[in-house]
Amino acid sequence: MEQSKLRMSSSPHQHARENTSRIMLEVLMALVPAATLAVFFFGLRALGLMLVAVVAAVATEALLQKLSGRPVTIRDYSAAVTGLLVAFGVPAGLPLWIVAIGAAIAIAIGKQVFGGLGNNPFNPALVGRAVLLASWPAQMTTWVAPFTFLTSATPLGGGARPAYSTLFLGAVPGSLGETSALALLVGGLYLIWRGIIDWRIPVGFVGTVAVFSAVFGGDPLFHVLAGSLLLGAFFMATDPVTSPMTSWGRLIMGVGCGLITAIIRLWGGYPEGVTYAILIMNAFTPLIDRYVRPVRFGAARK
Repeated sequence: MEQSKLRMSSSPHQHARENTSRIMLEVLMALVPAATLAVFFFGLRALGLMLVAVVAAVATEALLQKLSGRPVTIRDYSAAVTGLLVAFGVPAGLPLWIVAIGAAIAIAIGKQVFGGLGNNPFNPALVGRAVLLASWPAQMTTWVAPFTFLTSATPLGGGARPAYSTLFLGAVPGSLGETSALALLVGGLYLIWRGIIDWRIPVGFVGTVAVFSAVFGGDPLFHVLAGSLLLGAFFMATDPVTSPMTSWGRLIMGVGCGLITAIIRLWGGYPEGVTYAILIMNAFTPLIDRYVRPVRFGAARK
């Protein structure tokens, strides 16, 4: 008879109700307000883009895990979250086949090539979005206005600057999930309240962009409400796999993302810098974890 394995680990031994499936379901719940307003502003086209992205992400993960002989883990809902976040980063007029490619790349290149969930160094959804921006720049930057669906520039891209209340509610041209600051704040604060994400990353991210833009002559409130800053700060930079483990490390992550975003927005040739800021700081996460770590009990700090 096969003997059972005795697994030893250090104390304390405390049972936690949270698991990957539960956490990802919480994230999906937090994304519901932004998804609902995306459908309200951009119609059933937005719903179609989100469904196609989620299906493509889940199908890609199941296929690659099956081909590699690994257990299929699509029931942990992480692929569904990735697909939805990919859809949140595209304009309403994007062809369905392009968002499907983006979601598949996010899973295949951003996640499974490194060994799956927990091994990826970069946020998979942002990897997918970055590839789409490089491959189809015209389609990825062709925005439509809510309700009218007429081609229009985003506020950050040189379009008419709307009132703060309009930016807050989200009735502006932009990617599906980034327009409504209200919906993103509701979802982000819910995740902080539930303990799913650490407040240090979004506060450091948003606060740094606001302060930096104010110091160099920008409108801090406009830069906070416009673009994908809140989407990235609450739902992408806080990814537990690609962000630092310590409290100080997470604060450094948020400040670093904010600095890079503000520099790209104010002086770069691209109006939005959130995607590249988070990916760059993802690359620095191992170094942050190495140099910002708590001292072991009884040891002296070097």
